Amino acid sequence: MMKPQRSTNDACSHHAGNGYGFGAMERLPKPVLCIPLVLQWLWLGLRYRSLTLPSVVNPAIETGGLAGESKAACLARISPEHAPWGARTVLVSPADIPAAASMARTLGYPLVAKPDIGWCGHGVRRIDTVDGLMAYIAAFPPDASFLLQEFVPGPLEAGLFYYRGPTEARGRLIGLAIRHSPQVTGDGVRSIAALMAADPRLCSRIGHYRRALSTRGIDHVPPRGERVILGTVASLRVGGRYENAMRLNTPALEGRVDAIARSMNGFHFGRLDVRFGSEAALQRGEFRIIEINGAGSEAIQFWDPTLRLRDAYRGVFAKQDALFALAARMRADGAVPISAMALARAWWRQLRLMRRYPSSN
Repeated sequence: MMKPQRSTNDACSHHAGNGYGFGAMERLPKPVLCIPLVLQWLWLGLRYRSLTLPSVVNPAIETGGLAGESKAACLARISPEHAPWGARTVLVSPADIPAAASMARTLGYPLVAKPDIGWCGHGVRRIDTVDGLMAYIAAFPPDASFLLQEFVPGPLEAGLFYYRGPTEARGRLIGLAIRHSPQVTGDGVRSIAALMAADPRLCSRIGHYRRALSTRGIDHVPPRGERVILGTVASLRVGGRYENAMRLNTPALEGRVDAIARSMNGFHFGRLDVRFGSEAALQRGEFRIIEINGAGSEAIQFWDPTLRLRDAYRGVFAKQDALFALAARMRADGAVPISAMALARAWWRQLRLMRRYPSSN
């Protein structure tokens, strides 16, 4: 998680913006934030006699989803019966580049391009035209694969955290977080840049969005009441906000997620990232899956800015403890964790690729 940068702009320190400043977890410098989590991981590794034990919780996913897994492979595990709940997606390998424009036409514009191996929204772009696709391809590492995915308008996005024990007939949701996209609401007077300067979550990112919004212009003055979504990615690192929304869980939603997860034949622990039209629709189990993340998934509900630091850490610690306990049960049934060297290679490959991805928009 990125440390919120301090801005020299007075608006950053004196305006309340949308009322949601940085939460307790976000205010910590990243190294400080991670130290307790790493220490707990090491302690759990010693307790269960394996630092890579969580790699066994999802036999359907490479490394269990700890690092370096293919997003396309995860989505492909969903059975045809449940395919309508997933966004249509095609994998573009380096050998497929000459046919990429044709592959995009099968999905239609706009669409979303994203790395097959990625993290935290790096390299994710909305593509509106074939010229935009060609620009993305030109900027993308030529030896790596990426996905083209139909654009699901939503407009809402959530992370649904799923858990199922190896002998349990049904799984359950243990986390539900809404991702609020970075956005401003027009007042008919101020430009997008001025509205961002008045928002504590966005004021330090004006430079980033000045580049990203070049087609419309960050100096545009939106009419009063118009909501302007600033980016394709709803990550904290670009000014998004996460809300703990377990209040929205229902038997219909949990049943739908469980049926999809069980159809993957080897998915026990992780997060489904989905887009949906309204809170009521989500509660009815109506959504489209845009990504599936495994054992390395963040429990993003604990980055809700209304949570106290103590409560946020308690939740993240409980998630890691549950992960190791589940993995221990699966190891007892014969599953074998990957080696530390194999995990390190997967993680290092992911980091090297991320440094080469084009910027998101």
